[in-house]
Amino acid sequence: MTPFRNAAVQRTFEAYPAPARDRLLQLRELIFATAAATGGVGALEETLKWGEPAYLTSATKSGSTIRIAWKKTAPLHYAIYFNCNTTLVDTFRSAFPHEFDFEGNRALVFEQAAEVPADALAFCIRRALTYHRN
Repeated sequence: MTPFRNAAVQRTFEAYPAPARDRLLQLRELIFATAAATGGVGALEETLKWGEPAYLTSATKSGSTIRIAWKKTAPLHYAIYFNCNTTLVDTFRSAFPHEFDFEGNRALVFEQAAEVPADALAFCIRRALTYHRN
């Protein structure tokens, strides 16, 4: 597991219920692994935006912010959020119309009990991390 460098982010993860926390930690690992495997992205900054874990390409400015979260209002789901002012989610909807549940133009929503299509999600993460290079 990628160590936490931001204590506030770590506390946020620790506050999530165990099933959601496990799934969100899997998303976190996929984000870091995808960043490491994608040339030109550089080290990610892990911080909080709107009280939710967020991942930024601060060093290279190559990408758009990615957030992940679980919400009390939808306790059996969790999501990965993208900047709604980009075309990212529209691109994902075109590329993967059946692999994801979409929330408007800002998120991919997952059921905690379901497996995540990791390869398709890695593609989406890569596109977000390189959004300003495309």
